[in-house]
Amino acid sequence: MPYFAIFGLAGGFASAVLFTSAIYGGPTGRVLLYFLAPLPSFLAGLGWGAPSAMVAALAASAGIGFALGGIWPAFVFLLSQGLPIVILCHLALLNRATGSGTPDENGAAVVEWYPVGRLVAASAIIAGSLSVMSLFMLGGDLNEVRNGLREMIEKVFAQDLAVLRDKPLTREEIDALAQLGLYLLPAASATSWLAGFSMNLWLAGRITNMSGRLVRPWPDIAAMTFPPGMAWGLAIAIAFSFLPGYPGLISSGFAGALLFAYLLVGLAIIHYVTRGKPHRSIILWGVYFLLLLFNSWMAAIIALLGLAEPISPLKRWPRPPSGPPAPRGPD
Repeated sequence: MPYFAIFGLAGGFASAVLFTSAIYGGPTGRVLLYFLAPLPSFLAGLGWGAPSAMVAALAASAGIGFALGGIWPAFVFLLSQGLPIVILCHLALLNRATGSGTPDENGAAVVEWYPVGRLVAASAIIAGSLSVMSLFMLGGDLNEVRNGLREMIEKVFAQDLAVLRDKPLTREEIDALAQLGLYLLPAASATSWLAGFSMNLWLAGRITNMSGRLVRPWPDIAAMTFPPGMAWGLAIAIAFSFLPGYPGLISSGFAGALLFAYLLVGLAIIHYVTRGKPHRSIILWGVYFLLLLFNSWMAAIIALLGLAEPISPLKRWPRPPSGPPAPRGPD
């Protein structure tokens, strides 16, 4: 059996174990296990290519279908986790010879790798699309979605929340949570997926790079830029999110994903402009502490920093080329 298939099977089954452990585990480690579930599949994809990621996706889906006793959970996992991992691993390893392909001074061909900014943009589009999928899985209209959320709260969250507050949730409280979740679900789910994809892709990249299996040079993440027009896409998504019904919910999902993507750009700008500064570590620790303490407000400020870079004094200059520059450290 080829090595890519062996490591794909291993990564896929490891992802299946982590995912099913997150479902059946306690509330403390559930979130961590859920976020780390794609990591073994990302390791297989970045270390042995997109075919290995495809094997991992199929293996993980089969394992989850066997553990949960049905084809539907396997199909949902394949769409929401398996195929996105294959796409992102393929893009991360995508490359082409620049110009006429003239070798450099060492005689090696000059290769341009898929830019990190476009990889994050693709992740945001995938995350927004998955938020739309989650809406249609809950129901065909708003009432069905609301009832689906109510059922989910009763089956999944009610018991955990009752443990935290020492008494069960009332019917009125469940209805209020379902109504709130109806408006928060698209943006929250899209943000969650994008955060999970970004974290696991970065972590898998670091691990495969240290192991010597990463074929592309480590990119300058702090210099990443988005494709032209992405800011307009965010503006359109925010404007359409005020529409009633499904159009507004769908738009809010893409708006949440794109806003989180610009949060990442804002953090990249802070990492970039503080290079070489004497108090860089204090600044970075302070930014992340404020982001943890004032979650939503600080995230909005940092995202605005990314959006306003063309007119902001915190401008990365000179602008990076279209492809990633020479390898740098982890930031």
